[in-house]
Amino acid sequence: MNINKIRKELRKHADQKYFDVIKGFFKEGIKLYGIKTPIVRKISLKYFSNIRMKSKQEIFSLCEKLLKSGYSEERTIAFDWAFRLENRYEKKDFKIFESWLKKYVFNWGACDDLCIHAFGCFVFRFPEFIPRIKIWAVSKNRWLRRASAVVLIYSARRKKLLSSVFEMADILLFDKDDMVQKGYGWMLKEASNHYPKKVFKYVMKYRKEMPRISLRYAIEKLTPAMKKQAMKR
Repeated sequence: MNINKIRKELRKHADQKYFDVIKGFFKEGIKLYGIKTPIVRKISLKYFSNIRMKSKQEIFSLCEKLLKSGYSEERTIAFDWAFRLENRYEKKDFKIFESWLKKYVFNWGACDDLCIHAFGCFVFRFPEFIPRIKIWAVSKNRWLRRASAVVLIYSARRKKLLSSVFEMADILLFDKDDMVQKGYGWMLKEASNHYPKKVFKYVMKYRKEMPRISLRYAIEKLTPAMKKQAMKR
């Protein structure tokens, strides 16, 4: 696989207007061509069809090459390819996913893309790694802390790991970073789709301590009556 072919095609689809709009969503700054995500995913699928028969390690190696460029769109392709390998995941893959999280995630978009797809799927299949993920929740790296919550969303959407969701929320409850607060609030919101009463009970227990932004995210899918009660001071 010639990565330069992918980059050439990406450059053909670059849109300056979209570039100007999307860069404003990332305070940290972002390196990108300026291509809408649906187009990037079509390109990803096109080139994955050429490599799907390669070994998992060969594909992961290609993903790493894309990630090293720093371009958002190339990262999207890398994470998409990794997710397409879900049926081939093994416990040893935790190390490579965690290394990508630490080396190549510098904004909420990258964090969420990796964690609600490939890494989230991995954790769903191998929940024994939850103790390792709890370590992220106390990291100095804000994206690792956000990831500790967001990586559980894949499982929460499938009615799994609810106890881990609440345990992670406990650890992150007093986090001062708004990206982390939004992350664990989002995690609770996803859990509320299947367990509204349990999430409501949790929120009511901690609503006075929970940051307002986390609270608002967590109760978004609850009934109007539950929301009103949770928002009372």
